[in-house]
Amino acid sequence: MPDHAPQAEANLRQSGLTLPSAPRPAGHYSATRLVDGWLYTSGALPWNAGEILYPGQLGRAVSVDQGRAAARAAALNLLAMVRDACDGDLDRVSACVRLTCTLACTADFHDHPRVIDPASDLICTILGTETGRHARLALAAPALPFGAPIQIEGVFRLRPA
Repeated sequence: MPDHAPQAEANLRQSGLTLPSAPRPAGHYSATRLVDGWLYTSGALPWNAGEILYPGQLGRAVSVDQGRAAARAAALNLLAMVRDACDGDLDRVSACVRLTCTLACTADFHDHPRVIDPASDLICTILGTETGRHARLALAAPALPFGAPIQIEGVFRLRPA
């Protein structure tokens, strides 16, 4: 099967991963917004069984390895949001265009790419290398909602339903 053909649902099954239920907004906003075939997501946090995975700041309470696990969990939640917006069919995604990843970290923490890479890897594994390849922006913040160490939002292009 060519890499650019819809394959996300098959990749998800083959990976043995299960997407969680899409997280619901914590305030007065939408989890996703579809405009002219472009899907914009709100920030996905590393929720795991109703708890934030590894709360705190990288460089203080959260290690790089814990941050990497949190990034992967946040990416799973992001894909759950995308799948929900696609009426349960990730194969509607024709491109992951960009991820914006914000890390809660100390001012002297500089290992952002290493922490975020598992999220990018997961997106490419599930969506396929070409469909999942994206531009990425890394930002730092002193704190994130609910004490999360990472928040990821994305821009995706969708095929018509």
